Amino acid sequence: MAKKSYYETLGINRNATEKEIKQAFRKLARKCHPDVNPANQEAEARFKEINEAYEVISDKAKRQKYDQYGEQWQHAEQFARSQTGAPFGFRQSRTRTSPFAEMDLDSLFGNLFGGNERRRPKPRRGQNIEHAVEVTLEEAFNGSQRTISMETQEPCPNCRGTGFKQKAPCPSCRGSGQSTSLKRIQVKIPPGVNTGSRIRIAGKGGLGQAGATSGDLYLLISVKPHARFERRGDDLYLEVPIPLTVALLGGELTIPTLKGNLALKVPPETQNGRSFKLSRQGMPHLGSDSRGNLMAKVKVVLPTKLTEEEKQLIKRLDELRPNPKS
Repeated sequence: MAKKSYYETLGINRNATEKEIKQAFRKLARKCHPDVNPANQEAEARFKEINEAYEVISDKAKRQKYDQYGEQWQHAEQFARSQTGAPFGFRQSRTRTSPFAEMDLDSLFGNLFGGNERRRPKPRRGQNIEHAVEVTLEEAFNGSQRTISMETQEPCPNCRGTGFKQKAPCPSCRGSGQSTSLKRIQVKIPPGVNTGSRIRIAGKGGLGQAGATSGDLYLLISVKPHARFERRGDDLYLEVPIPLTVALLGGELTIPTLKGNLALKVPPETQNGRSFKLSRQGMPHLGSDSRGNLMAKVKVVLPTKLTEEEKQLIKRLDELRPNPKS
């Protein structure tokens, strides 16, 4: 049986354009590729024939020689020398192995058709993701945990991340190989965070491609204002009411902190607005064991609804302490 011509092997006519050649090869190679027909020797042999034909017909110079000399196109130079009287003779040559024979299906079509088929993705690190988190001052003081919900990219379950399904781009992920899913992640917020802190959670960002590492998740912290404490850096400021009698005669005050109450001894004749420093009772410093201070500012509270006896005592005090000269 006469050997088929390369044009017959590809099912095209001799005037086929470059586009028609590619389309014919694409269709036949898909059908006969060994990955699609495992353990099918007939399909494998057919695939080699298709590769051989395409390798010649897709190359302009080779195609020109083939059109002129047919099956003996590889001996075109020997033919040419024979026409000028140079000695020539045919010798058996081994058919050169097609570069397509060792390629898998995805690589084959990705390299050949560019944008028409999905290329095998190169390893690429996943994207970093930022997520805003609001915490209370108590949570910033003690540290806390959060379960956050975020959209993540995962390997498409329909095509297992390959991007292809039944020899065509996967309809679920449109050939991207990834799908979007809602994921819950439990994260730790360390003590000492402040508004503007950026906490890195390694490996919890976007999924890497082709086996590359995932990106990181960054928590963007904002701390809610507190009803009693004002924060300035790592120091806390607090205004504490003090009775007039304690301010005059001295005594003990109960000072609230973020980890419980403390007793503060107030000396006699404490002036209104005086501040007392409670060392290391402020906020922890992020990433270290140091702490800020708590500044307690006293605010003298004048008595109201005085009785007659109290009024008389105050008048007596006024008489005992003459007013400064104006």
